[in-house]
Amino acid sequence: MKMIPPQPFTYEAGTRAVLLLHGFTGNPADVRRLGRYLHARGYTCHAPLYAGHGGTAEELLTLSPYSWWRDAERGYRMLHDKGYAQIAVAGVSLGGVFALQLGMEYPTVGVISMCAPIRGKSADDLFERIVGYARSYKTFEGLDPDVIAADIEELHLLPRRQLDSLQQLIWRTGEQLDKIEVPTAVMQGGRDQALYLDSAAAIYERIASIHKSYKVYPESGHILTLGPEQEEVFADVHHFLEGLDWREA
Repeated sequence: MKMIPPQPFTYEAGTRAVLLLHGFTGNPADVRRLGRYLHARGYTCHAPLYAGHGGTAEELLTLSPYSWWRDAERGYRMLHDKGYAQIAVAGVSLGGVFALQLGMEYPTVGVISMCAPIRGKSADDLFERIVGYARSYKTFEGLDPDVIAADIEELHLLPRRQLDSLQQLIWRTGEQLDKIEVPTAVMQGGRDQALYLDSAAAIYERIASIHKSYKVYPESGHILTLGPEQEEVFADVHHFLEGLDWREA
């Protein structure tokens, strides 16, 4: 079966721009519904696609996580170059890590971090994400189960240095959270793994902004934007954005 790769999206509306960032092994489809929701309420939304995401797991293992960070930066710059002087950033999982980092390094109106890991994520945990991604990808391709099993075995033999780099990138972001002074919303699924719940609490505690909020969605898992409470999540994101100081001319 021929795979149709996921694509970035841009929905243009008003002067308020929101950069939406997907997670590790995810793609812009993870935040597309949120983008449409915000677009219908007057927000311009852009979601980039990180290098290798939508391709094979084998390719992902060869790519530097810093290339994905650069893709997030390029998404911000694209909006800025199109004339959006003020930009808010929201991200899920690794996208939440990137949203926090952008809040440190670039002028942002506000930051939304959803289920971002900043502690406890081991290279083995990250590799299991790769394995799950590989199995789903190969199943969708229509490969025979025996072929998939053999490919997964070979995947275990490939170098994992890039996952160590990803772990370090996440850790460094967690160590610099006191640099975030813009309004920040921390959102977390209650049914997510404990390390994400611990991370959410730590993010909220460490960021320097006096305008910050922390909410757990008890019935949701890791990808809040696709979970059973997504309508509440979307409404809360919109409420947070409406409360920011956009300083519009």
